[in-house]
Amino acid sequence: MQQKPANYNENEENELFEHYRYEVDPGQKALRVDKFLVNRMEGTSRNRIQAAAEAGSIMVNGEQVKSNYKVKPGDTVAIVLDYPKRELKIIAEDIPLDVVYEDDELMVINKPPGLVVHPGHGNYTGTLVNALAYRFRNLPLFNADDPRPGLVHRIDKDTTGLLVVAKTELAKNNLALQFYNKTSQRRYQAIVWGVPKESEGTITGNIGRSLKNRQVFTVFPEEDYGKHAVTHYKVLEELGYVSLVECRLETGRTHQIRVHMKYINHPLFNDSNYGGDTILRGTTFSKYKQFVDNCFKICPRQALHAKTLGFTHPTTGEEMLFNSDLPADMKDLVDKWRNYLTNRIGE
Repeated sequence: MQQKPANYNENEENELFEHYRYEVDPGQKALRVDKFLVNRMEGTSRNRIQAAAEAGSIMVNGEQVKSNYKVKPGDTVAIVLDYPKRELKIIAEDIPLDVVYEDDELMVINKPPGLVVHPGHGNYTGTLVNALAYRFRNLPLFNADDPRPGLVHRIDKDTTGLLVVAKTELAKNNLALQFYNKTSQRRYQAIVWGVPKESEGTITGNIGRSLKNRQVFTVFPEEDYGKHAVTHYKVLEELGYVSLVECRLETGRTHQIRVHMKYINHPLFNDSNYGGDTILRGTTFSKYKQFVDNCFKICPRQALHAKTLGFTHPTTGEEMLFNSDLPADMKDLVDKWRNYLTNRIGE
């Protein structure tokens, strides 16, 4: 019999460390735990989740389960491994922020394009979280080592616009509840390819990570896959082969507007992830192609801006409503298409 080393601790041999934890929403329908986790985790596949279940790494309410276990409201789903989770040290960085409003409880910023909200997947510095760790470093209730300090919602790296950040635990919990209960107001403006047949409409469709490309999301017809998502849109201006639209979020899923607009065949202009970075409407003339290429250079990102943000102040109860102008690149893009449309009509 092999002798154990002198420093062996029997309690450590089978110790498991929690790497992920998810609380099942009150309205969740019965759903296999492997599908539940795939919907919520980035950079993984259903096969990997099933393999983790076979290895005994998936636990529900403290008990190991197989991949066919069906989660129910109130369940706590965790993934445990036999080694500690790598701690991500948040580096405080003095990054300038466009602050729209600030008080003792919260701060509203106008995010520029290119600013990643929180560290991860190669972006460990230069993010909004790094900026917050520096800006709030002297606040007694602010934990700079929290990987999501003060964040109750997010917008994509190349999306611009308004974002609220909590400065206290009370504010964070209160604001998070408002977003969960859909009582917050969020309106975006986007430039999309084409002109929707209906000037106003509602897009409903479950959004989940694509089974073919894990970097993007898609709409699934099956009720048991993806997360319920609702987007209301309104055409603000028709600009020939593109349109300026307003989108109001009823839910807040990853890439929701980008996915839903692609779903109705009107992808966001220059959205490389969802096919908007190629010419989808217009003529075959080389002059037009050059015009669109110039438009892509003017706005080298998906044309999406979080324009309006509203919520109830967590301590005063005051209704707060903020509005931000379109950023310069989207303004220039709209002007360029207006000029194109005017010249085309005048021909």
